[in-house]
Amino acid sequence: MKTRAKSETGGSVSGHEFKRALYEVLEDTGKRRIGARVLRNFLIVLILINIALAVLETVPEIRDILSTHLRLIQLGSGLVFLAEYVMRLYVADLHPPLRRYGPVFSRLRYAMQPDAIIDLIGALPLLCVVFLPNQAVTMVVILRLLRFLKLARYSPALRSLISAVGNERRALLGSSMIICGVILMAATLMYLIEHDDQPEKFRSILHGIYWAITTVTTVGYGDVVPVTNLGKTVGGIVMLMGYGLIALPVGIIASAFAREIHSRDFVVTWSMVARVPLFEDLKATEIAEVAKLLQSLRVRKGGTIAEQGDVADKMYFIADGEVEIRLQHDTVYLGEGSFFGELALINQTPRTAKVVAYKDCQLLVLEAEALKHLMDRDEGLAKKIMDEARDRVAAGKRVLGELAEEELQQSGVFASSENTDQEPELFQGDDSKDEADSEDDMMEEVAGTQKDPAK
Repeated sequence: MKTRAKSETGGSVSGHEFKRALYEVLEDTGKRRIGARVLRNFLIVLILINIALAVLETVPEIRDILSTHLRLIQLGSGLVFLAEYVMRLYVADLHPPLRRYGPVFSRLRYAMQPDAIIDLIGALPLLCVVFLPNQAVTMVVILRLLRFLKLARYSPALRSLISAVGNERRALLGSSMIICGVILMAATLMYLIEHDDQPEKFRSILHGIYWAITTVTTVGYGDVVPVTNLGKTVGGIVMLMGYGLIALPVGIIASAFAREIHSRDFVVTWSMVARVPLFEDLKATEIAEVAKLLQSLRVRKGGTIAEQGDVADKMYFIADGEVEIRLQHDTVYLGEGSFFGELALINQTPRTAKVVAYKDCQLLVLEAEALKHLMDRDEGLAKKIMDEARDRVAAGKRVLGELAEEELQQSGVFASSENTDQEPELFQGDDSKDEADSEDDMMEEVAGTQKDPAK
């Protein structure tokens, strides 16, 4: 039914298959979804346990009672994180963006990526305990707490927040400079005003900075307060300014985070549409017009997305989750960022496969009727889409049921010729006619239908 691409670097087939399976489990791609989900949940729980134990271990009573158990857990966790880091390096040359660099340089490039550095930090406590058992207690505690950063790999929201802070670093730096300037000015004024009346509390500007920080941040411990009328007036002004100053970076981060989420959703949607072969020759504005036709659909795990035998008149994009397509000869799994049902836009035939939600899914749906109306309004767009369909027929693109060749390849499946049609049925000719003439006649009929909806 299907074959996998062979390794270009040589080696045994079994070794390559093991490496490929390990890559799919670690990176949550391919068909080994259950193993990937189990590993992901196990690592998340292990990270949270390590963070909790790193905090509890600082309590002397707990450390004295459970010292042996804590040390065993720490060593075991370190071995797991070290093994994870080594395995991710081992399969690094299978990442699509890194394949062209070869087995050595692809791993070096991967090791320099932020996710890989965080994985290395997660493994370092074990090395510190083994090689520096007495001198690295503080370092071990810090590194164990930094394992919290590994959760960013499994949390898109956390990654978006980090990206938002990075994008607004200049604005945050500017607001921080403003806050520091106000603190320094307030501390200087309070030192000049209160030094004679409170020489112990305002001995220098540095002591005034402590008061200014607690006042600007609206904490106000009350251990250092002005006693003169002028000092109280300055203190009141600084308190009022504190509300606006603290709200400044908070507002920057909040707006940047919302913009990052919106931008990510737009880019993901636009890029998913642009990847569809039927739309790959469209301009950016035309792709945006097609993206506007998408409708949101949420399906719970186990829910039916499309039933076998129904008319295939919708194309689906997977914004989140995973779907299971039950074909006659095999089952195909498609995850986040994939699409299926492209042929439904040009060939409304009964579906030959049942599609269900393997996990909770957020789908974007493109209806054939909506695309037809858009093509009716834009003849140039209609011509590009029909030209692409004609080119794919000429190239001998194979289909399996209503799945096109490119859709099968998203899950690493390559259909064999005995189980596929060589071209979409819409473009197949009549056996009683010459193949070339029948194709031209069919294309003219389709083009006429696009221009005249009454047909």
